[in-house]
Amino acid sequence: MSTTVEKIALELLGLPTGSRALLAEKLIESLDEKQDKDIEALWIKEAKRRSRGIKSGKVKCKPAKDVLREARLKLK
Repeated sequence: MSTTVEKIALELLGLPTGSRALLAEKLIESLDEKQDKDIEALWIKEAKRRSRGIKSGKVKCKPAKDVLREARLKLK
């Protein structure tokens, strides 16, 4: 760890527990931002692919009630 990071860490460790928890949450969120955006982009791409499949007739849709009924039967 660099000296600057060590100094900051020492100072932050002196904060009350609630403040440290809030800071930890914000730091973790900052690490996840790129991953969240990447995942969101992949889901958008997948949704568009599925939409094209439905519109072209390559994919046939089932009512949700039928899908859920089939799933419940398989779980029994």
